[in-house]
Amino acid sequence: MKLRFWQSWSIGTRMAFITMLPVVFLFSSFVGYSWYSHRVQVALELEERGRILAKALAETSEYNVISGNLSDLRLTINGLVQSDKSIHRIEVVDANQKGAISVVSQNSAVGEDRFYEAPIKKQMIWINLFSDNGVPHVSGSSDTKPTTVPTEVVGYVRVTMSPTNMLHKQAGRFQVELAMAALALVVSGALAYVLARSLTIPLKSSIGALREIRGGNYQVALPVTTGGEVGELQESITEMSVALGRSRQDLENKVAERTKDLVESRNEALKADAEKRKLIQKVNSIVEDERKSIAIEIHDELNASLIAARLESQSILHLAGKVEQGPTIDEIKQKSQAITKLTLDLYASGRRLVRRLRPEVLDMLGLHGAVEEMIRHYDASHPECHFQFHSDGDFSGLGSELAISAYRIVQEALSNVLKHAGATHAQVAMTLSEQDDTLHIEIADDGAGFSTASASSGIGIIGMRERVYALGGTIDFSSEPDKGTVIGIALPIAQAA
Repeated sequence: MKLRFWQSWSIGTRMAFITMLPVVFLFSSFVGYSWYSHRVQVALELEERGRILAKALAETSEYNVISGNLSDLRLTINGLVQSDKSIHRIEVVDANQKGAISVVSQNSAVGEDRFYEAPIKKQMIWINLFSDNGVPHVSGSSDTKPTTVPTEVVGYVRVTMSPTNMLHKQAGRFQVELAMAALALVVSGALAYVLARSLTIPLKSSIGALREIRGGNYQVALPVTTGGEVGELQESITEMSVALGRSRQDLENKVAERTKDLVESRNEALKADAEKRKLIQKVNSIVEDERKSIAIEIHDELNASLIAARLESQSILHLAGKVEQGPTIDEIKQKSQAITKLTLDLYASGRRLVRRLRPEVLDMLGLHGAVEEMIRHYDASHPECHFQFHSDGDFSGLGSELAISAYRIVQEALSNVLKHAGATHAQVAMTLSEQDDTLHIEIADDGAGFSTASASSGIGIIGMRERVYALGGTIDFSSEPDKGTVIGIALPIAQAA
């Protein structure tokens, strides 16, 4: 059974309670027993005195009752009653229970409910004062006892006692005993308080030292002011503060060394990351330059050669129409038409390849026109998904590197929408903010979505992220399965320039 009522008490209160509980119990027991014993003593003493007094009066009042001299007996009883305050009433009645004498004390107001009764007996003894020869009788050892006539009860003496006076005396004694017991109780309480203080003061100082240690002050010198377990506790707190101070110093030294190593590692990682981004940016720039060079070569050389081949095939077809017709001429015309068609197809493929390598519209119309043209192309060639484009700002002043990177990022994002999302709607929004000098791009779709934790290592996502980081920008993927995807990109213009 848990004592819940003293869980919030202090140690001093608990010690005082533990010390005073048996003392209070002993005090209560002593006071109760003392009061009971005094009451019992009064009752026993009254009973003994009442019986003795009744018996003594019965033995001494035999002659007065027999002779009828009740006046002397009344005076005797009255003097006895007035002299003894413990007697409340004395009555003498005859053999027929008729009252003869009744004396009530004027000193006692309350009498007991009972009385002590003793019979008044009349005894007759034959005594022969002379011997047979007339000589006075001298008793000897051989003489027989005289004949005794059987006793006769001629009345009764009834004594009623009063406990008032004796209780008053015992109450005085009880008050003295109670005062002594109360004094002992007060002394015990003071002793309990002193003992509790001798325990709580060292404990309070120990608790204060522990609070200082908890606050970070390990230079605590707690003096040992007592012995026993509390003294050992104070000594242990001092030793603990010293050990904690040393441990803290060692830990701070290790943390400083580790922090220094981490700072060096961080600087090296940042340096390596910056070098990696510069390298990626350089690689992207080289790739774009190479794509541009290949596109120019395809456009200027391959497409020119295809145009010349188409013109030559058309010339052959024209010449074949001037000669005499026949099966051979018809076959030449068919071959010429096939060559013309083939050159046109190759020319169209070359144009598409050039557009993929380096969109001409990017150089002609800038980022806005290139992205708009790309989205129009996606929307026309993929009817299962509707593409929309929104823009805000003037994009004509963007640098070539920033424009091509933004174009490639949007291109990769829309390619992922077509390959993996299965979306029915996709939207691209570009905003050029003059306040923070940043290009903001947002690509959103209503497709299948994905878990960003599991899909963050995809090649397309890595490529987009590295392009953004190479320009000092930020990219954020927000997606959940079956809830679509939103890609937010911010590219600083000044850093890209």
